[in-house]
Amino acid sequence: MSALLLAALLAVPMTACDRQSDRGAQPKENSAPAKQGVVGLDRSAAGSPLPGAVLTDPAGRTLDPASLEGTPVLVNLWATWCAPCKAEMPTLDALAGEYAGELKVLTVSQDLTGAQAVVPYFEEAGFTLLEPWLDPDADFAGAYGVNVGLPLTVLYDAAGRELWRYSGDRDWTDAESRALVEEALGGE
Repeated sequence: MSALLLAALLAVPMTACDRQSDRGAQPKENSAPAKQGVVGLDRSAAGSPLPGAVLTDPAGRTLDPASLEGTPVLVNLWATWCAPCKAEMPTLDALAGEYAGELKVLTVSQDLTGAQAVVPYFEEAGFTLLEPWLDPDADFAGAYGVNVGLPLTVLYDAAGRELWRYSGDRDWTDAESRALVEEALGGE
């Protein structure tokens, strides 16, 4: 089943990563359900549980994200080959520092070569707070559907329920992003 899911994910274009078009910026708020290629905020899956697929890190440690219940979690699906993903990673590292102890920022690589691609990137980038979690069988990403574009960021409250998802890259340190994150911390 994992192989079929992985094949399906690979067959879908990573539309959020395609920054070669001359299109103008798309609106940030989207009240309709998420569609392939839509960039921006989507609340159509609010209330969905945090996926329970087990993640690994380059050292072989495992993490079941569902075990993080009790702490708000910001999940970011990304890859080293995705330029918009890499552009937003430093802002996610800064966000993790700003909300240390209040919010878990969980970056989950979708690189097929796993640690081979992720470890050198993390070393070069010098992230201080992000951890390089891997999704080797795409089980975690599969929980978001087969039309997942990268980057995809999803916020969960302390009960492990989705509040919103954001397709595409953004500066996670700006005031609008902090207001979105505050939703999981009880502020708005």
